[in-house]
Amino acid sequence: MNYVIEASGLVKRYGDVVALDGLDLSVEEGSVFGVLGPNGAGKTTAVSILATLILPDSGTATVAGADVLAEPGKVREQIGLSGQYAALDEHLTGFENLDMIGRLYHMGRSRSRARARELLEVFDLTDAENRPVKTYSGGMRRRLDLAGALVASPPVLFLDEPTTGLDPRSRLDLWGVIRDLVARGSTLLLNTQYLEEADHLADRIIVIDQGREIAQGTPDELKTLVGGERIEVTVTSPSDLLRTQEVMDRFAVGDLAVEQRNRRVTAPVAGGASVLSDALRALDAEGIGLRDVGLRRPTLNDVFLMLTGHAAESNGNRNASGAEAGEKRR
Repeated sequence: MNYVIEASGLVKRYGDVVALDGLDLSVEEGSVFGVLGPNGAGKTTAVSILATLILPDSGTATVAGADVLAEPGKVREQIGLSGQYAALDEHLTGFENLDMIGRLYHMGRSRSRARARELLEVFDLTDAENRPVKTYSGGMRRRLDLAGALVASPPVLFLDEPTTGLDPRSRLDLWGVIRDLVARGSTLLLNTQYLEEADHLADRIIVIDQGREIAQGTPDELKTLVGGERIEVTVTSPSDLLRTQEVMDRFAVGDLAVEQRNRRVTAPVAGGASVLSDALRALDAEGIGLRDVGLRRPTLNDVFLMLTGHAAESNGNRNASGAEAGEKRR
């Protein structure tokens, strides 16, 4: 097995806060490896160590065969990094930003300009190449930032929550770009708090929380940890929610998930469509009106809830409030 990125026992502390607590990971060449967890889980700290931006307190890591601690210069020659916030000069045009990055890589005037135009075409930004970046939309800025990470054609890419803040259409567009990069042979380490993003893009996922690994595998392997199927029932009237819970509890093989705001009850079941029919008859007998009902397979959110007791897509910095937030501000 050819692992392009390997890390063992990574630990990083900020005072009394443990941002990483012995993290191990191995990323195969030409794959997308997803690091999934809520804000504050340690994702940005892990990428910062692998990208040689900060030093671990203990542990080892190699990227493209180069040691992160002993050979940081060699690591930087092999990687591209797109952080949570676009690292662009908003007073320069899109073309000027990419050309400048090429010059910083000592690619020379002719090659830098040619590479800039090539990437602007790949990322569908040619119509805006002569506009100042301050006039770009959020999705355009993210695409240009990712293009900047590719100027030197690095074999390894670190993407730290690349779609944070994007609208659904822009997010889908960027997913398409990421898939194309992998098809061309790039190896990607993708940090994300979005379960759907990890499910769609990652070949393998490590789930981390409070700086520690809690599960690792392919999306399907992780979903088998939960097992079974789910019946989701959305009631018409909020007053029926409690009675719906009581009815669905008869058919559940595990704990119910109740979303008060959305008036939805989710019950893990065994038996598929036949159990769904029985549940619908029981709800009808109680005179409970339904807005929606469905039978679905487990999701990564079910996995995360089972393993941690909370959702992955969180707005709070749970443990590394000082650590992760500090990394993001740099």
